[in-house]
Amino acid sequence: MGNEAEGPAHDGLIVRGIGKTFNRNVVLGGVDLDVRPGTVVALLGENGAGKSTLSSIIAGALQPDPGGRMFWGGKAYAPQSPRDALASGIGLIHQETRLLPDLSIAENVFVGRLPMKHGKIDRAEMARRAQEQLLRLGLDVPTSRLVRTLRVAAQQQVEIAKALTLDARLLILDEPTAALGGAETDRLFEQIAKLRAQGVSFIYISHRLEEIARIADRIVVLRDGQMIATHENGSVPLKTLIEQMVGRNVERIFPRFAEPRERAMLEARSLCSAQGAFRDISFSVRAGEVFGIAGIVGAGRTELVRAIAGADPVSSGSVTVDGKPLDLKSPAHAIRAGVVLVPEDRKAQGVVLDHSIEDNLAYGSLDRLGAHGWMQPREVREFANRLIARLGVKGRPQQRAGNLSGGNQQKVVLAKWLAREPKVVILDEPTRGIDVGARAAIYEVIAKLAASGVAVVVVSSDLDEVLGLSHRVMVLARGNCTGVLPRSEASDVRVMELATA
Repeated sequence: MGNEAEGPAHDGLIVRGIGKTFNRNVVLGGVDLDVRPGTVVALLGENGAGKSTLSSIIAGALQPDPGGRMFWGGKAYAPQSPRDALASGIGLIHQETRLLPDLSIAENVFVGRLPMKHGKIDRAEMARRAQEQLLRLGLDVPTSRLVRTLRVAAQQQVEIAKALTLDARLLILDEPTAALGGAETDRLFEQIAKLRAQGVSFIYISHRLEEIARIADRIVVLRDGQMIATHENGSVPLKTLIEQMVGRNVERIFPRFAEPRERAMLEARSLCSAQGAFRDISFSVRAGEVFGIAGIVGAGRTELVRAIAGADPVSSGSVTVDGKPLDLKSPAHAIRAGVVLVPEDRKAQGVVLDHSIEDNLAYGSLDRLGAHGWMQPREVREFANRLIARLGVKGRPQQRAGNLSGGNQQKVVLAKWLAREPKVVILDEPTRGIDVGARAAIYEVIAKLAASGVAVVVVSSDLDEVLGLSHRVMVLARGNCTGVLPRSEASDVRVMELATA
């Protein structure tokens, strides 16, 4: 390290003493980082640890405080914008997609660098190259489709395809697999391996720690803006990484769950999607049970739970809640019957980012807070304070929801619906993009809900999460139920066998 501090010791990325302060608050303090050509460096830490700040500085989106230095390709490197970074061969793919919803997939993949021929956009070449990358990632859809018609997982694959066409020599991937299932993750890792063999480097940010041993050559752990540890290979016990990330001993990630009660709280019978996403699905969830739904992307998981919550239409079938028929015509009917859905895309469907925490919490209970046509500000503030304390949200009632971390935004969504004392809580990707500390807190909320007799349905692309939380797991494949496994029989191998049947 001593020689590297005096100048570039290799042709990769060298970061020395890089820091960043916002309003006298030090969010990154003198961090060093080395990314050699053809290697993957995993950058780990809780939300707020400084990962995104460091990535944004490397990618030219933020300017560091004076005093630090960076080298890239053997030369001094100080990008003033993302365009400068891209011109130097460094690209950043954000966790939250930055796609343009009203443009096609192909246009999004090549936005800002459209292929030209004879002075016109070469749309055939653009479509061909975009389709090639999508197929490599396992997404077989026409590149002429508008991005807004895609589910979150497919949008993430488009974002990754965009990265793979940049011809960058260093790609920063921020939670690239957060919305992906096992098969899609495997395809991404195959592409990363091919690019590594060509000398391309990666900074890989992920809260899915089980991926790190598969993908990383080195591991760097940040906490509170400081480098806490470095590991020279990816084979580090998860317990060690978690403890370094959170700064405390972590004995168990998943809480203990009591046995569910006998009474069926939610029953679905022969449900068929009006859009063809699933067919003839039947299952029941008991009071106090956590019922997991697994399957690869495109299996119909999200469409199924949206249909039960009244958000997507069904062509046939029925649902009962606590023995009473559920009207599937709209979310309002489901909410009144005690069924609430925490959606997979919290930023687009769960919270209003520009509104305050207290406003977001009130939106789920307008019929109660404004029962006489008016809402009293003091009553809303007291209501918000109770929910903030109940869920442990790190924020003030008047604070803008968009300024919260992903974990705290998810707690706001949960709190909004738990205020209604629901009978059935459906969680679609409940911890996507959330750090391990916030994840454990949400798992505890799920355990308390089950203990109180609520029926909990969990949809997750994280197989460890489904297996760790669920009393039973239903597996979907291409819109069909291929099996329901009790906890004693549920394993990653068995689930994947059913998911690919």
